[in-house]
Amino acid sequence: MVDKRRRRYISAGVILIIGVITFFILNVCIGSINIPLNGVIKALSGGGEENYRLIIWDIRLPRTCAALILGGALALSGYLLQTFFHNPLAGPFVLGISSGAKMTVAIAMIYMMGRSIKMTSASLIIAGFVGAMLAMGFVLVMSDKVNSKSMLVVSGVMIGYICSAITDLIVNFADDADIVNLHNWSQGSFSGMTWEKVRVMTVVVLITAIVVFLLSKPLSAYQLGDVYAINSGVNIKKLRVLLVILSGILSACVVAFAGPISFIGIATPHLVKKLIKTSKPVIMIPFCFVGGSMFCMLCDLIARSLFSPSELSISTVTAILGAPVVLIILADKKRKL
Repeated sequence: MVDKRRRRYISAGVILIIGVITFFILNVCIGSINIPLNGVIKALSGGGEENYRLIIWDIRLPRTCAALILGGALALSGYLLQTFFHNPLAGPFVLGISSGAKMTVAIAMIYMMGRSIKMTSASLIIAGFVGAMLAMGFVLVMSDKVNSKSMLVVSGVMIGYICSAITDLIVNFADDADIVNLHNWSQGSFSGMTWEKVRVMTVVVLITAIVVFLLSKPLSAYQLGDVYAINSGVNIKKLRVLLVILSGILSACVVAFAGPISFIGIATPHLVKKLIKTSKPVIMIPFCFVGGSMFCMLCDLIARSLFSPSELSISTVTAILGAPVVLIILADKKRKL
C-alpha cells in the first residue's frame, strides 16, 4: 500500500514537472513571432539572431517566469483559503480577496501616477496586501454571521463586486494615458513583465511558500478539526492568523504584478487532489504550486496565441478552463448529499 502510494506521488510529480517544462518551452517559442527551438537555444547561449535574443530575453522569458511563479502563488493561496474555511469553493478570486487587492493597488497606481511618483514593486505589493486584508476582514465577519458554506461564497462574490465597482469608479478619475495601462492590468495580464519584477516576486513568493510548507504538520492537524488540532498542541488562533496573512501576501503579489486572475486558486487544488489522491499538506503544498504554475502557463499560452497578434485577458482563459471544475465540485457535493 505504501509502495503504491509512493509510486502514485512519483508518477504525478513526473507528469507535473514534464508539463511545466513543456509549457515553459512552448511559451518561449510561440507568439506573434514563432521562434524555432534551435533559435531559442542559440539566443539563450548568447548567439543567433539579435531580434530573437531581444524577444526572448526582454519579453518572453520574464513573462513566462512570472506566469510560473504567480500561477503557483495563486494555487497555494487557494489551498490555504480552502483549508482555513474548510470550504472547497474558497479561493482568492471567489471570496473577493483579489478584488480587494485590485482596488487598493488601483488607488495606489492612480495616486502615484498623478504625482509622477515612481511605482515600486514593494509599494504595489503592500497596497495589494492592505486591500486583501480588508476584503478578508469582511469575509471573516460574514463567516461568523452565516452558517452555510454556499452563503459564505455568495458573500465573498458580493464583496468582490463592490470592490470592482469602486475600482471602476476610481479608474474614471485617471488620465487618459493611464486608463489604457490600468484597463489591461485590471483584466489580468502578464504583459510588460521585467526582470526586476520577476526578482521581487520570486523572493516574496519563495519565502512565503517555504513558510507555508513549514506549517504542513499543524495544517494536517487543523484539517481534522479544531478539537484534534488543540489536543495535538496546535495554537489555533496563531495558525489562523498565519493562514490569513500568508494567503493575503500571495494574493497581493499576484494582483500587484498581473492583476486579478480568476479560478486558478480554486480549481488547481482540486485537480491536484484528484491526481495524487491525498489531502496531506506536506504533499499538497508543493504539488499545488507546481500544478498552478503549469495551469497558469497553459492559460497564458492560449491567451497570447489563440487570436495572435491580439491578446485575450488571462482571466478569460482561466475562467473558461476553471469554471467547469467548480461546476463539477458542486455536482459532486450534490450527489454526496
